[in-house]
Order: sequence, then structure tokens, then C-alpha cells
Amino acid sequence: MEDEMQILKSVSMLLDHIRAVEEDTINLSRESLLKLSTYLEKNNMVIDDDVAEALQYQDIISQQLSATIEAIDEVQKSLTVFDHAYANDENIAIVSMEKLQGKLGRALTKAQEKRDAFSGKIHQAADADDEIEFF
Repeated sequence: MEDEMQILKSVSMLLDHIRAVEEDTINLSRESLLKLSTYLEKNNMVIDDDVAEALQYQDIISQQLSATIEAIDEVQKSLTVFDHAYANDENIAIVSMEKLQGKLGRALTKAQEKRDAFSGKIHQAADADDEIEFF
């Protein structure tokens, strides 16, 4: 079981890294959007549908990264519970691992539902070929 604990710690560290990268990406996207909006406003520019769609895509990317971060947070909470349970009682750890598997399944389902709930389009009559892939 010690090898499994080391694997779980490595997974947790990897999730920490992924979370940090996604938060940095969200912040960069937000900063980019703010700079672009400021430029458009300062120069009294009117945006067309293509630019509006591009701006929406940038927001969509941030939303998807946020959904991934939520899933990571849930997994890490479960890993912490498992780690604590294992340190106290191996039988509790086994039950905790089963609960972790259930939570991972629910986190995946939730992330997929968020993806499916968003059409990714400004216009309703867009082609199916233009759809965006999500987490």
C-alpha cells in the first residue's frame, strides 16, 4: 500500500502543477481580453461578429479551465481524506478509496455535463463543423 500512497502523492503534485498552469492561463486570458477591450474602446472601434465570436471563445476557454480546476479541487480533497484515513486505519482507507473512485466518476460526469451544456456559439444557425471541443 505504500507504493500506492507514493503514487497518490505524485498525482496530487501533478494536479497542483496543472491547477497552477490553468490559473496562470486564465489570468493571462483575462489580461489579454482587458487590453484588447481597452484598445477597442480607446480607438472607438466597433467590433464585427467575427471579433465578437473570438472574444467569446476566449471567455469559453477560461470557463473550461475553471471547470477543470473545480474537478482538480474535488479530487485533491478526496486524496487528502484518503491519505488521512490510510494513516489511521487501512480498512478505513479502503472504504475511502472506494469513495474516491465514486467522486472521481461524479467529477468527470459534472465536467462532461458542463461541456455539453455549452453550445460554444454566438449564432444559433452555425455549422456543426464549427463546434469547439471541451474538457
